[in-house]
Amino acid sequence: MAAKKGGLDLHEMEEKWQKNWDKGKIYAFNPKSKKPVFSIDTPPPTVSGKMHLGHAFSYAQQDFSARFRRMKGFEVFYPFGTDDNGLATIRLVEKEKGVKGTRMSRKEFVKIALDVLKVAGPKYVENWKRIGMSCDWSIYYTTINDHCQKISQKSFLDLYNEKRIYRKRTPFLWCPDCQTSIAQVEMKDRECESNFVYMKFDTSIGEQITIATTRPELLPACIMVHVHPDDKRYKKFIGAKAKIPFFDREVDIMANGDVDPEFGSGAVYHCTFGDMDDVEWLEKYKIPAIEIMSKDGRLNEKAGKYEGMKSAQARKAIVEDLETEGRIEKIEKIRHVVNTHERCGTDIEILMTEQWFIKYLDLKNKFLKAGKEMNWHPAYMRSRYDNWIKGLKWDWNISRQRRFGIPIPVWFCEDCGEKILPDEKDLPVDPSEEKAKKKCKCGSNNLKGDPDVLDTWATSSLTPQITAGLFPKIYGKLYPMSLRPQAHDIITFWLFNTVVKSQLHSNVNPWKDIMISGWALDPKGKKMSKSLGNVIEPSEMIGKYSADILRYWAGLKTLGEDAPFKEQEMVSGRKLTVKLYNAGRFVSSLLKDYKGGKGNLNPEDKWILSRLNSMKKEATEAFEGYDFSKALNPTRNFFWLEFADYYIEMVKHRVYNEKGATREAAQFVLLNVYMDVLKMFAPFMPHITEEIYQTQFKKYAKKKSIHLEEWPESEKKLIDRNYEEIGEIAREIIGSTRKQKSEKQMPMNAEVGKIEVFVADAKTEKMVKEISGVIGNTMNVKEISIGQGKAPESAIPINEKISVLVSM
Repeated sequence: MAAKKGGLDLHEMEEKWQKNWDKGKIYAFNPKSKKPVFSIDTPPPTVSGKMHLGHAFSYAQQDFSARFRRMKGFEVFYPFGTDDNGLATIRLVEKEKGVKGTRMSRKEFVKIALDVLKVAGPKYVENWKRIGMSCDWSIYYTTINDHCQKISQKSFLDLYNEKRIYRKRTPFLWCPDCQTSIAQVEMKDRECESNFVYMKFDTSIGEQITIATTRPELLPACIMVHVHPDDKRYKKFIGAKAKIPFFDREVDIMANGDVDPEFGSGAVYHCTFGDMDDVEWLEKYKIPAIEIMSKDGRLNEKAGKYEGMKSAQARKAIVEDLETEGRIEKIEKIRHVVNTHERCGTDIEILMTEQWFIKYLDLKNKFLKAGKEMNWHPAYMRSRYDNWIKGLKWDWNISRQRRFGIPIPVWFCEDCGEKILPDEKDLPVDPSEEKAKKKCKCGSNNLKGDPDVLDTWATSSLTPQITAGLFPKIYGKLYPMSLRPQAHDIITFWLFNTVVKSQLHSNVNPWKDIMISGWALDPKGKKMSKSLGNVIEPSEMIGKYSADILRYWAGLKTLGEDAPFKEQEMVSGRKLTVKLYNAGRFVSSLLKDYKGGKGNLNPEDKWILSRLNSMKKEATEAFEGYDFSKALNPTRNFFWLEFADYYIEMVKHRVYNEKGATREAAQFVLLNVYMDVLKMFAPFMPHITEEIYQTQFKKYAKKKSIHLEEWPESEKKLIDRNYEEIGEIAREIIGSTRKQKSEKQMPMNAEVGKIEVFVADAKTEKMVKEISGVIGNTMNVKEISIGQGKAPESAIPINEKISVLVSM
């Protein structure tokens, strides 16, 4: 059933219902509704190419919750947006148009980018529609549109006025390829081979000191040499001067307790900047930096003859020159970890640049407290949030040196250096293209706009306010929001930053619940990567199976855990789809003359109704806790292993051969159990359940879509453990008899001469007698005898109290 099974084309069917839902506004949010609101802070995917399997996995899981809450009677606020103001969008534009943003004017690049997004955005969104997302697609935003720009720039103004935002020239993380600053959270570690170069420096005491480094190209920027105060090898050097090879400079040799004597030579050369230790020591010892690297990663005129070289080229040249002068003691091959930009993979440098920051290091305890007040699903994910906060070393850098993004709303006075901010009513603004509407305090009109843009996370961290702001009259009903669903890899990006903005602006948490999904991995449990050739496209799986079956796979996984993709689970989902569809057709065929009465319930009816309501209780509690696999598995097992495999077979005789109240009861139970099961599958497999609902059970439908039906609530009065035990006895005896028929290659409807049931006690005997008629009719048994006593050795034990002997 790649596309078709039993006359049903799943792809055509899914496309049909997606159009129908859209046309019928099935998932439309009603701001005037009196229902309680359940608001979802939907993650805006980055417009950067194709949807990957991880997207389908994570977004399917959040959609389970949206559909469940809608059926539970909530007015579900489920908007959709795309994140299209960051580096990923810039790279998409550069790739599609064959341009480089850093070589164009900002105005020119922005025009090209917006043109690309007009085409790419809608196509990208279609991927999410295709997996059956139940968003209200009319509530749509992009993080570059005017609405988002206004809210993001207002956030900047408010925090600036509260003295939470400041600008500073400081050493910070820099990507030479993207030519922009990046945040701590945007770094990715990469292990690689390198050389540990042991360089010999002359000193003022007439002896050489050996310094080990992996960055000899930073030699022109050396500002100090550090040794541990207790390292006996270097005590005599403390306070002396080291002479920098090839440069007519000397630097101090200082005692520094942070130095690890066991690492390298034990002597560290402090250059600006090899790593963040260099930054910390710069501030600690109040030494002026020597800036030798340009924004494109090339060494500048302060590097002397190495000017114009990139790091790797300069590294090679300097080592060759050191070797020529006999200043290399040794070179060791090592493997070590370097920091790279997670977007492009380029090695990170540290440059002195003017950057904007949000001051928040003083609020760590506040953010930790906020984390404790939210409901985390799964609970252990909070540790990632806590650990990130505890490990923060720097304030939040929110400025980026890019051609495309939301402009920083600031002008600078060229005469006095004062910062001029716009009025809120004038937002959004682009200071690099627009003139300020007011003069500087000094009276000057000589103002220059800030050319930088806001980091994309500075805007994405406002998604609750952005979406709630689309409905200002009910803003307080939507924000704080009910749920933030997202994957675990962006807890430190999106989740934490959203908490920061919400706490700073409103002193509240942005949501009540947090639902964290895992990653989709390849079948061997490895992360999918183009370079490894192990990427599985969701479109490929939807084409081979269907969207519902892909959603079924996502529903099987434990929330928060990374999930290897196993195609066998797709095959199982296909079998379930067929079973559900065929069972629906069969049940509806048994209801053609059903008048709607309840009739008189038999033991098997009471059994299945009790089991149904026990399962409903279990699945509903799992849904409430976002534990979707623990909702799907009981629903599937009940439907397949109890209702379809046993109950339907048990009542065929009554529907086909009997009349009156007992037949009516069988029809009543068949209809109600199947409909409840169908509704419970609906959040997971929305298309096939809608198809069955509309084509097989239309006359029993209460709503225009199954997804607007009420969730089947468990009825405590129908749960009867005694009848569950009786029904289980019937299942076991029927199952044992079926097995013996199969072993003898007999058809299931072949007559059985006699079944002898041996029981351990009177209670069990009574139970078997109550269900014996059903066993006889189901398995076409001529005679059933029941009695207490020891079973013969030839009898088959089905549990500790019952054995059966079947005579064909």
